[in-house]
Amino acid sequence: QGHLVESGGGLVQPGESLRLSCAASGFSLDASAIGWFRQAPGKEREPVACFSSGDGSIFYADSVKGRFTIASGEGKNAVNLQMNNLKPEDTGIYYCATDVVPSCSDFGGGAYDFWGQGTQVTVSS
Repeated sequence: QGHLVESGGGLVQPGESLRLSCAASGFSLDASAIGWFRQAPGKEREPVACFSSGDGSIFYADSVKGRFTIASGEGKNAVNLQMNNLKPEDTGIYYCATDVVPSCSDFGGGAYDFWGQGTQVTVSS
């Protein structure tokens, strides 16, 4: 049975950085699409970023473009989300998930087969 485990969340001040990691076990991320969602209190879950080693596609939500970077992690069976210049509106629980198709072309509107347990990111002064 496959698992995804997130790490790297925490409490930071506006303008600071965090790096989230999502490690896969029990299955390979080769030729797959994996990404991040977040959910703020009282709001719906929203897609944040996606990276595909299948077709090379990448997706970023407009709200994080230029500040967040998604890339393969160490050992390749992981994905990292580097978050710079964090804002209070970035606060939420961040989840990683694998798309059932190996592309980010429909990230946020597709189906997902594995989910992590989530990691809390809080941006506050």
